[in-house]
Amino acid sequence: MKNIMGRSVALPAAVITAALVLAGCGTAASSTDATGETSEPAAAELTIEHAQGETILEGVPETVITFDMASLDTLDTLGVPVAGLPQDNLPDYLEKYSGADYQNMGTLFEPDYEAVNAAEPDLIIVANRSSEAYAELSKIAPTIDLTLDWEDYLGSFTQNVETLGEVFDKTAETDAALEEVSAKIGEAQSVAGEAGTGLIVMTSAGEITAYGPGSRFGWLHDELGLEPAVADVEAETHGDPVSNEFLLETNPDWLFVIDRDAAVGESGSANAQEVLDNEVVAKSTAWSEDQVVCLDPVPWYIVMSGLTAVNDMVDSVIDGLS
Repeated sequence: MKNIMGRSVALPAAVITAALVLAGCGTAASSTDATGETSEPAAAELTIEHAQGETILEGVPETVITFDMASLDTLDTLGVPVAGLPQDNLPDYLEKYSGADYQNMGTLFEPDYEAVNAAEPDLIIVANRSSEAYAELSKIAPTIDLTLDWEDYLGSFTQNVETLGEVFDKTAETDAALEEVSAKIGEAQSVAGEAGTGLIVMTSAGEITAYGPGSRFGWLHDELGLEPAVADVEAETHGDPVSNEFLLETNPDWLFVIDRDAAVGESGSANAQEVLDNEVVAKSTAWSEDQVVCLDPVPWYIVMSGLTAVNDMVDSVIDGLS
């Protein structure tokens, strides 16, 4: 099995959804009142469209809490400070956020609302795993939902990056980063389009689940252009349970493997290599031709998006198929 572990960002830029709604396009100047005192202009408002509506921000947020690993990834890449986050199960490249300089805000699924309230944030970010907490969190502070659309993965990734660039006045940086990712995606599409058929599977607790077009990993087919070995796999969050016999019958030219247990730190069960290394799967084209790509589960399963993670994911596809 090829073990493709990451690197670090593109696609066609989508329309930026954050819009400046005060004071037109110019920068407001200071004014002097009748007493001779100089007054600074009020901060401009930003209206952010997101997965659960619109949120108005009063200027650039200074105290930020995120319940989205992808947004943490992008903010870290852009050099934007984050005050608090769920500190469990952070990937190695974001491990610094587990330190005492950052406030622990519960988990992705269960925020510590008291801690959030005490932090007095200017902005809270939620996404796929934390979106159900949006209503309660938005009572505390302005909240945006950057949930990914699995059926338009690269488009929603781009839109989320652009939104964060607009919110934090980092549009030049995000434009440059997205151009880099776009170039890589073009290379990945060229390689994937000539690779033959492929199947994405995830192993967990000794079981195998498959993913097809429209699923959380389906952008490998939908947008990078790898021909699916089977088109009718259920697009479930944790995949469609399959057997070794299914893998042989489907017989993909390429097998892309994600080890969930490795991603979440589970021990005691067989790893992906051990699960798939058997006499049935050995007869498949992918296994016999050494065309099994073991993907780094941290960007693919844990982070799911973000500038650094998407760079790593696209690199892994290029390297795996090359």
